[in-house]
Amino acid sequence: MTSYAPCPTRRSRSFTAGLPLGIGMMAAIDEIVFHQLLAWHHFVDRGTSAFALVSDGILHAGELIFMVLGFFLFGRLWRDRALDKRSAWAGFLTGLGGFQLFDGVVNHKLLRLHQVRYVETLWLYDLVWIGTGVTLLMAGLCLARRFPSLR
Repeated sequence: MTSYAPCPTRRSRSFTAGLPLGIGMMAAIDEIVFHQLLAWHHFVDRGTSAFALVSDGILHAGELIFMVLGFFLFGRLWRDRALDKRSAWAGFLTGLGGFQLFDGVVNHKLLRLHQVRYVETLWLYDLVWIGTGVTLLMAGLCLARRFPSLR
């Protein structure tokens, strides 16, 4: 006979498991699409192209660490039969948006490590980049707060 964890704990654990997966997934999308396929920027655009390539590798390693952590946490939830799907989706969306917003505000604007794209209409790219982050973050937080747990 399997016993289930109390609902708030199950929801919290599921949200926590989805969070690193969302962070890792958005970092992977950024790395693969914008750094490698489109070649719009590197994680750190200052310095030599070799340094930029190394900085992309460090970002890639970080995204993999977040993905492994998320899958490990999901594995534990699956083993314990304690997965709350809606809370996991909420954590995933929050992770997606959190990474996007952090990247757009901190990495792009405050630290100036790189820009979305090096064009004259940068504000438009920033608006889409940061706006997407805010939208995903708010969707995840609203999903976590407004709806009861699903099983």
